[in-house]
Amino acid sequence: MRALIGLVLVGSMSLAMHAQDAPAGDAPQGGQRQGRRGGFGGGNGVGGTVTAISDTVLNLKSEAGEAYTVDLTANTRLMKDRQPVKTSDIKVGDTVMAMGMQEPGKHEIHAAMVAVMTPEQAAQMKAREKEMRESLGKTLIAGRITKIDDVKITVMRPDNVEQVIVVDENTSFRKGGGGRGMGAGMGMSGGGAASDTPPAGESITLADVKVGESVTGRGALKGGVFVPTTLTIMEPRRPRPDGASAPPPSAQQ
Repeated sequence: MRALIGLVLVGSMSLAMHAQDAPAGDAPQGGQRQGRRGGFGGGNGVGGTVTAISDTVLNLKSEAGEAYTVDLTANTRLMKDRQPVKTSDIKVGDTVMAMGMQEPGKHEIHAAMVAVMTPEQAAQMKAREKEMRESLGKTLIAGRITKIDDVKITVMRPDNVEQVIVVDENTSFRKGGGGRGMGAGMGMSGGGAASDTPPAGESITLADVKVGESVTGRGALKGGVFVPTTLTIMEPRRPRPDGASAPPPSAQQ
């Protein structure tokens, strides 16, 4: 279920970044980490309490009690109260969400973004996680595509349940678009309610969808089968030499 939590974090952080973006002229000087604008589709996320922080490393403990190392670079975007901040503004005991590329098999993330959460934001994230857990497979779908058979798509969900969904003439397909696409696809708006905003990204067709890709979407059960109204293929982030994650191509257009 940790993967499910990660998906919620990715969507929440992407939405938070777009909500918190400030003009470049408002950024604090002296050590400010300048991040790239754009979505975070395809990355990994973890949330928890800060146990230690330096200019290059943030240590946190997840709600499950697991210790994570978050690597910070000059390209890591740090946000707090809708403003870019420095590492000195993040304190031990703060609740944060960190998002980026995770080292395979390790509790280590090369962070593209770290956001300090208020108690209200943390509560909203938990509510979204609960909503997603209850809605997964009913009004929401997320996971990795394992098989495509005509209009039937088999998805391995984050809770390790394999589900066959069926697309129809009313299903719209998108690719990329970063977190906004995911947030809309998963029915999450800034306030946690379902959003009718069309997902961002490139319009594609069923023929463009491939086995192995990660997908999110919303829809409804029809005759016991999930039929998506929107289906978004999440683009993986491309690693950069400095260890941070570059936005997918569609996010840079």
